[in-house]
Amino acid sequence: MALCGSVGALALPSELIVHIFSFLSDRDKLRASAVCSRWRECLFYPALWTELKLRVGGGTNGGGSGSEETPRLEFLMRKFGSFVRELRLEFAPVEGYLSPIQGMDGRMESVESDPQFPERWKDAMITYLDQVLCVLSSLRNNRNLQKLSLYGDTCILQDEGILDSSCLNQVDQGGKKIKEIQQLFEEILSNSRQMKWLSSAFMLGVVTPCSLASLSNPSADTLEHLSLLDNQLPSLVTTVELERLVHLHSLSLDFCDFTSDMCRLLAGSDRAPLHRLSLLLNGAALEAKPLDGTAGEDDWKALVRRSANLRVYLMALDACSQDLLRVLKPSIPLERIHLDSYNTLVTDGVVELISQQYHKTLTHFILMRDDSGFPDLSVNRNEDPLVLLAWRCVHLAVLIIHGYTVWSHNLVAISRLRGSNLKVLAVSEESIDFDPDQSVFIEGDPVHNLVKEVSLGLGRVWHPSMDNGLVLSEPTQHFHREMQSFSEGM
Repeated sequence: MALCGSVGALALPSELIVHIFSFLSDRDKLRASAVCSRWRECLFYPALWTELKLRVGGGTNGGGSGSEETPRLEFLMRKFGSFVRELRLEFAPVEGYLSPIQGMDGRMESVESDPQFPERWKDAMITYLDQVLCVLSSLRNNRNLQKLSLYGDTCILQDEGILDSSCLNQVDQGGKKIKEIQQLFEEILSNSRQMKWLSSAFMLGVVTPCSLASLSNPSADTLEHLSLLDNQLPSLVTTVELERLVHLHSLSLDFCDFTSDMCRLLAGSDRAPLHRLSLLLNGAALEAKPLDGTAGEDDWKALVRRSANLRVYLMALDACSQDLLRVLKPSIPLERIHLDSYNTLVTDGVVELISQQYHKTLTHFILMRDDSGFPDLSVNRNEDPLVLLAWRCVHLAVLIIHGYTVWSHNLVAISRLRGSNLKVLAVSEESIDFDPDQSVFIEGDPVHNLVKEVSLGLGRVWHPSMDNGLVLSEPTQHFHREMQSFSEGM
């Protein structure tokens, strides 16, 4: 902006400065606040900070690790915690602390291989608990909070059996901090007056089966999205508590907690129709938390009759094919499915069932396996089940495969069947195999020919995925982020 004479930027009205700063990112706002006191005063105007998105720890997205981020977090929450309307926080308390004991395939190795691990783990967990206390303490009196989304990746340690009561007692004797965290979370819910979005995923020691009962009646009437997930066995969302949430449009929870009674309740005529349902099935926990009592075919039919626009997102972690066949009811309006495993194997029958039952609704299909076996789903079959999936599912837009053999000629067939409508076709290079009998009739480099043919089929340049991010080493984090976009995209 050109200014005449000796008039400088400081002469601009505060309202105009605030408007200009509204186009800056949160990071740039903080940097600009160090220029002068006038800018600092304008940059901390509440209207500029109605929405705050942060990732704490892990060293990604510009973040530091461990206690280095605590002062910055404390500053932000002290400034904005009492009036921010939308707060989205991702805690990464163990990322970076675990990397020295991760194998090349991303799996955790024995903690005994790192003699310094116990002390570094203690530091990480102490920092995590302090950071969560800082955030919740700043929010306790915020009555205007409309959207609260929390994610923590401590489930990595829980899955490995590292986070047990004896270990936690070393950093939080008597569970005093965790009890305080739980009380603060309940206080935030009870003080809220217009909560529309409430999400907490794998946040150690935040949500209990009693937390939702603390939600105030005004917020119970305005809440449109609910997502409560943890590695706890007791359900965090009960049918009784859902009765109050009559305007719920999207819901995310453990598959085993989606009972027949809950499904029937959501199908009631006195409630707003449900539009999005995200379900996480943990096959490793099915022995302690079985599928008995979950919604059946008649329950799903009743729900779909009430909620004609309902779409479902399902992630199954280490679920065997037998359990998947029990879970995949014909009436589920399945739009996205993510099958991810270390030890279990998805069979061609499961892929066949998915392509037959959900050909009208399926848009996303992700098939992952973190193992060196690379099984062939098309063995002993005339038609490859993945090709049939692409042929039958006319709305398929995302196809991601790693850990299963995909023959090059089948990959070409998939690209031709779906063409430019297939927005994402990601297949890891090590998953692709070439038929030696076909190479006799094709001249030149087979990889080059594959890239050329698939690119022609898709109508855009394509290459086998070599991005390590394709192998989703944190599937629960992927579920959380996918659930967010899935629910927000109604």
